[in-house]
Amino acid sequence: MRARKAVGPVRPVSPLWSWGLLRSELGVTFRRWRTLALLAVLAGVPVLIGVAVKVETGDGSTGSGGQGGGPAFFAQITHNGLFLVFAALAATLPVFLPMAVGVVAGDAVAGEAGAGTLRYLLIAPAGRARLLLVKYVGTLAFCLVATLVVAASALATGALLFPVGEVMTISGVPIGLGEGLLRVVAIALAAAASLIGFAALCLFVSTLTHSGIAAMAASVGLLITVQILDTIPQLHAIHPYLFPHYWLSFADLLREPVFWDDLAKNLGLQGAYAAVFGAAAWARFTTRDITT
Repeated sequence: MRARKAVGPVRPVSPLWSWGLLRSELGVTFRRWRTLALLAVLAGVPVLIGVAVKVETGDGSTGSGGQGGGPAFFAQITHNGLFLVFAALAATLPVFLPMAVGVVAGDAVAGEAGAGTLRYLLIAPAGRARLLLVKYVGTLAFCLVATLVVAASALATGALLFPVGEVMTISGVPIGLGEGLLRVVAIALAAAASLIGFAALCLFVSTLTHSGIAAMAASVGLLITVQILDTIPQLHAIHPYLFPHYWLSFADLLREPVFWDDLAKNLGLQGAYAAVFGAAAWARFTTRDITT
């Protein structure tokens, strides 16, 4: 009778190991002084806007607010502090928020390569594709946190400097304070979702170089270039395909009823950018020669 060969116990592969990798990535990201400084700057923008409006309209009267530029709710800040949230997001989303995302995402892979730590990360049984996914999820987490920091700072500043109560929508229909707060949360989430495509683009750029500074500069340069293209009337045919074109569509959440068309277009566009540049980042990173 043939003896049965002894086989040692097989160690099961835990499907949760990637959560540990993600926790590590989030910890590294949010413990960096650079990240904390970026969040502090973003939190300061609503304070500056609120103080400026308060100083401009120290007697509580409505400011000029009607210079034709910017969303209609800028003129409503003195009437209701909740409008400072919308104004702050409208001020930070075109430039400050994406620049902060460009710094974090641009450094995600290139910074590790430049510091010589990327090679050691790949020694672990993570795999390049899963490591890249963790980097992207970490960047999306920063997008959400950064947007919520702006919204929370604006909400606190608005409540401190101005009255808070019933919200008059852009459509001229009043809604209660409770529903107004729900709109604040929805608008913050919509603003964060607007950065999904740009985050994927920055991560792709980060896979192209070993220099974190170069990746950050290239990401910010792309942001500025596309923003300029989106303002040239002669290029109106390509405007709907540029990632920042529908960024301010979150203002439609402050209408009654809500206008969903541009919001849906924005989410679809961000998803398309995430798919295209996510695939490009995967193709580049999985075939990249890691020598440092």
